[in-house]
Amino acid sequence: MTTPLVYHAKAMSIKFLLFSLSTLLLGTLFSLDRAKTQPFKNETLLRNLGFQPPQVIPISGAVGPESLEFDTNGDGPYTGVSDGRIIKWSRNESRWIDFAVTSPKRDSCEGKHDHSTTEHICGRPLGLRFNEKTGHLYIADAYMGLLVVSPSGGLPTQLSGPGLDLGFANSLDIDQSTGVVYFTDSSRRYQRRNFISVILSGDSTGRLLKYDPRNNETTVILENLKFPNGIALSRNWDFLILAETTTCKLLKFWLKTQKAGILEEIATLPGFPDNIKRNGNGEFWIGINSRKGKFLDWIISNSWIGNNLIKLPLDITKWHTHLAYLSGSTGMGIKLNKDGNIEKILDSTKWQFVSEVKEENGNLWIGSVEMPFVLKQNISI
Repeated sequence: MTTPLVYHAKAMSIKFLLFSLSTLLLGTLFSLDRAKTQPFKNETLLRNLGFQPPQVIPISGAVGPESLEFDTNGDGPYTGVSDGRIIKWSRNESRWIDFAVTSPKRDSCEGKHDHSTTEHICGRPLGLRFNEKTGHLYIADAYMGLLVVSPSGGLPTQLSGPGLDLGFANSLDIDQSTGVVYFTDSSRRYQRRNFISVILSGDSTGRLLKYDPRNNETTVILENLKFPNGIALSRNWDFLILAETTTCKLLKFWLKTQKAGILEEIATLPGFPDNIKRNGNGEFWIGINSRKGKFLDWIISNSWIGNNLIKLPLDITKWHTHLAYLSGSTGMGIKLNKDGNIEKILDSTKWQFVSEVKEENGNLWIGSVEMPFVLKQNISI
């Protein structure tokens, strides 16, 4: 026999479910809509500068060209995509060619399907960086950990992973004077396919780590970070810039000088930051996935709301992505000077789900976590 207490509990559960769904729907739509109408200091629309629309370079059979990198000969870019491949743009042939895969298990990896369901098997390469002395490509794979592949490509070698209990290897950079690799582990609680849950829950299990190839040791430098994402070293290797996605903050961590070991907050960004890349002049570019509106900021500030939202019987990450598609949410590129201070913000209606902005030979190459193409924007900065 069902008691009144059970009826009451069921009714309360239904009410909370409806409340949560309404909050999620209204909050996401409201935040995206409000975010699009709020300009930020130093922000410039590309169309207002008179630049031509970007060149669209399509990718066949996969999506999400997360990071972009050129080799020591200037060839590329290379990028990792959703089916676990690392592909290289061949300018002579005007097509992408396969360069490497991050997992030896390739059954059912390629082809048109939802790769997020198999990325823990096939791999999901994110951050890329070449060692300029050896020509080896270092890879941060969300599931396989830190990897390295020879200049000829193929199957990489795992450098760190299970031993450190990496949950979500994400971005990396290399001190070219020593070969030391700095990389982020965005969460020890959630996998990449659940990255929205990292943000909504306020998860703070993220870390910054260092791999030294001279002794094959990996050490933890910083802990208790909220979705540490993109990193980039200064041209003199004396500090690194770190993006914390959940808080939309930009951090500077000193590696040398009298400030060594000090972590500084240098900016609060107008949206959710992803990768950071340094250009040839020692300046930095940050890819902004999307803007952050006031309502979403309120949800993130009250983690109990987010923790209940991620318990709903739906894929919160896919739900959020679909809403962002419908709303026409766009990303940005933020340029920092050599000291890490914001210098310029570029906005474009063509840039969606931006993961990275890579400056190379007078062009900006735009990566994305969701789109089936890379953008090449000719621009004079």
